Amino acid sequence: MNMTIADLEKKARILRLNIIKMVGVGQKGHLGGSCSLAEIVAVLYFSRMKHDPANPLWEDRDRFLLSKGHAALVQYAALAEFGYFPKEEIEKVKALGSMLQGHPDMLTTPGIEANTGSLGQGLSMACGMATGLKLNNKKSKVYCIVGDGEVAEGQIWEAAMAASYYKLDNLVAILDKNGLQATGVITERYDTNPLKEKWEAFGWYVLEVDGHNIKEIINALDKTDSIKGQPKIIIASTVKGKGVAFAEHVAAFHNGELTAEQFEEACSKLI
Repeated sequence: MNMTIADLEKKARILRLNIIKMVGVGQKGHLGGSCSLAEIVAVLYFSRMKHDPANPLWEDRDRFLLSKGHAALVQYAALAEFGYFPKEEIEKVKALGSMLQGHPDMLTTPGIEANTGSLGQGLSMACGMATGLKLNNKKSKVYCIVGDGEVAEGQIWEAAMAASYYKLDNLVAILDKNGLQATGVITERYDTNPLKEKWEAFGWYVLEVDGHNIKEIINALDKTDSIKGQPKIIIASTVKGKGVAFAEHVAAFHNGELTAEQFEEACSKLI
């Protein structure tokens, strides 16, 4: 899609609004880490990736994996906005029998590449997909989002080594560096820093961006196209709960409830 930066910023606001609608009132939902990804997901789905809602299994599509699967709401918002399923479905998130469950499910939701949410596993699956595409001489790319709390998982680093060893230059990871995990500040829980130096030591090409700056995200993704012979990672500094003032930088909204007043306030700011 040929979209301007202003178009993509508007899409990010729409994604956040739909995230709020999916969380709703009086039930827990992963608001914080979904909202921190709105600009990144907007750029990927509406500007970057090759994909087709009319043919979700199109052989030449780019692949998107949300390794931090608890942030599924932002992906659901993008899929609904792009036409993978009726927008009315976002009102049924986590309901019994709904196609939209708390974590991505490739068997129920069109456009989902893998079941994710068991943290640490998504990057390994992305490596497998990237390897398969190379073996089949496909030009498609694999984009995988991981969290800065998630990279405490050992499997992430096994995958990082494998991607480097096999020179998976069709793999782009994006690290959502929002500084918070479910129970608080990452540096006070399990400090995964320094991130740039670790990924470079594992043989990855590393870029760092403001994860809410559309232009920086686009430029970084453009740069990844020119890097051959190694996997790439974009470390995106973000704000957990971005766009919802009372939820920004608040760990309680990693998976929190909204009151009716908070719901109305959040919606009014995003419309």
